[in-house]
Amino acid sequence: MAVHSERVQTQSPESGKAAVATIETSAARDGGAGTAKKKSARPADGRSLGSRLAPYLLLLPATVATLGLLGWPLLKTVLVSFQNLNARQLVQHLTEWNGFENYTEQLKDEQFWAVTGRSVAFTVLNVFLIMVGGALVGLLLNRLGKKMRLLLSIGLLFAWAMPVVASTTVYTWLFETRFGVVNWVLDALGWHSMAAYNWTGSQYSTFFVILLLLVWGSIPFVAFNMYAALTTIPKELYEAARMDGAGPVKIFTAVMFPNLKPFFLATTFLEVIWIFKAFTQIYAIKAGGPDGLTRTLPIHAFLEGSGRQHYGTGAAIAVLTILILGVLMAYYFRIILKQEDEL
Repeated sequence: MAVHSERVQTQSPESGKAAVATIETSAARDGGAGTAKKKSARPADGRSLGSRLAPYLLLLPATVATLGLLGWPLLKTVLVSFQNLNARQLVQHLTEWNGFENYTEQLKDEQFWAVTGRSVAFTVLNVFLIMVGGALVGLLLNRLGKKMRLLLSIGLLFAWAMPVVASTTVYTWLFETRFGVVNWVLDALGWHSMAAYNWTGSQYSTFFVILLLLVWGSIPFVAFNMYAALTTIPKELYEAARMDGAGPVKIFTAVMFPNLKPFFLATTFLEVIWIFKAFTQIYAIKAGGPDGLTRTLPIHAFLEGSGRQHYGTGAAIAVLTILILGVLMAYYFRIILKQEDEL
């Protein structure tokens, strides 16, 4: 009897897995095109085009308003600074370009550099007094009780909210020569020589009145910001410092100041800009007098431009004022950016 044997092929588990993998790979290739098309319909971050453009569309009205209200006047000022624009050209509607002549005249003018040095010194002194006084008042707000804090805050708010022209008028009355309250009080206290003292008759006394006015109007802003910054410091840090035996000075230098450094940087930056461009207080008290000795750069630009009708020269001084302020703040910008990187 003959026996016939048949060859039976067996498949190992490894080869079966390979076949399944081959089938899945081919299926993925077949449907890959459609899947890729579906994925390519949306951006990589998963947001649609409308959602990505929404923030820019919301900022568009503010950007247009800023460019219209600030950018266009600045551009016109720069253009006028390159022109010989006096009363004759203004009446006859003439445009006479003179290049950098207005700038070279000012850069060679001794009066311009005297006014520049005066403006820088005036700004440094004012900002120093404002920051010290505002920080002390802010610390006082943090230590007072609720009722006294509310009373002091109301007084600071009234001083801060008073219009600049109104506060300047009040200070002019206070330091008036014959009927001023300050002279009357000094005379009553025994300084009889101050009974008819002219506070705006000399450079330093006029600057004293202006400085007092600017510091008085700026301290509330610094004080409120200081108090708000102090409320962000955890009380546990104060308790830990007191347990280590730290006194008030050590607590300020080791606990408060490191946490308040961003506040000091930002507030000082704003105060430098505000004081450097101060115009109304200086002009309303003495218009840069006496004898032009209290002129700062904004006053100098106005008097040379509108006062003497040399509009091209006034525009050049205004542009130089912006550039000088930018140079003064360049190092400060660097400190702020470095501080933001550390945070």
